[in-house]
Amino acid sequence: MSATDNRTPRDQETREHEARAAWKPPSTLPDPHPRPGIVHRWVRVSTLGQADPGNVSSSFQEGWEPVRAADYPELEFRAERGSRFPDNVEIGGLLLCACPVKVMQQRAEHYRALTARQMQAVNDQLDREQDPRLMRGFRQHETTVGFGPDARRERR
Repeated sequence: MSATDNRTPRDQETREHEARAAWKPPSTLPDPHPRPGIVHRWVRVSTLGQADPGNVSSSFQEGWEPVRAADYPELEFRAERGSRFPDNVEIGGLLLCACPVKVMQQRAEHYRALTARQMQAVNDQLDREQDPRLMRGFRQHETTVGFGPDARRERR
C-alpha cells in the first residue's frame, strides 16, 4: 500500500448501509401483534369491488370496531384508493377490527347455549316419536357385507 493511497483497509470496511431485514414470504393478511384483552378479526367490507354494508353493520353490532392504522405500525401495507375507511387497516376488501375478549367470551357462551338447546330439542323430538311397539327395529345399526346365507363365494 503506498503512502498516497487513502483507501480504508478491508478489515475496517462495513456494509451496514447495505444490510436489509431478513426475507420473509409475503402474507395476504398480516397478523397484528397480540394485544392484551383484545381479539382481532378481518371483516369483509367489499367483494369484487361491491360494498357489503350488511356484513359491516352486523359485525359492528356484534362489538367489532375498526382499528386505526396509526395504532398498528407493525402492519406494512398501503392504503387502498377510494377506501371507505382511509384511516383504518383495509386490505383487499377486508377491514381489521378488534373487540374485547370478554365480549367474545359472552358471544361464544351464547352460541354454545343455543347449540345445546337445539341438540336437546332434536333428542326430545326423537324420544317423542319412539313407540314402544316399534322398538325392535329402531336405532339398530347393523351392517353385513357378503357373508350372509345368500352371499356368493368363489371356490378355489
